[in-house]
Amino acid sequence: MSEQENPVFQIEKLYVKDLSVEVPNAPQIYLEREAPAVNIQLQTNAQGLGDGVFEVALTVTVTAKIGEKTVFLVEVGQGGIFRILNVPEENLEPLLSIACPNILFPYAREVVSDAVTRAGFAPVVLQPVNFEALYMARLEQEQQAATGTDVPVQ
Repeated sequence: MSEQENPVFQIEKLYVKDLSVEVPNAPQIYLEREAPAVNIQLQTNAQGLGDGVFEVALTVTVTAKIGEKTVFLVEVGQGGIFRILNVPEENLEPLLSIACPNILFPYAREVVSDAVTRAGFAPVVLQPVNFEALYMARLEQEQQAATGTDVPVQ
């Protein structure tokens, strides 16, 4: 295999693409003693920038509530630019959906923790995420939607 045909996977740039912190019920919310319920949502998005260069964005949304009152809302968009060359087409989507978010996640976790702390609350430490399982579940949902079979609800 020649030098030009070797697979290439490089990180070109990692950056915070978006950061939002909201504490809509301040200052009264700081007097609450009850622990909030924390909800975490993840979303990934990939787009080609041309010539084997891709931007992948991992968006993490953390919402903390006590009852119906929002304690805080933090949304972080962690971006990365990746160079991916000489990779078989069938391997490209898994790289963009699994490998790239795995690289971005620790950076997003740090930004979330720092933002929550700076907002005056105890840090939220995000647990590790299995992006491969999320990718496989998404493929299964897409396959079932294409065949018209229902996904069992538990």
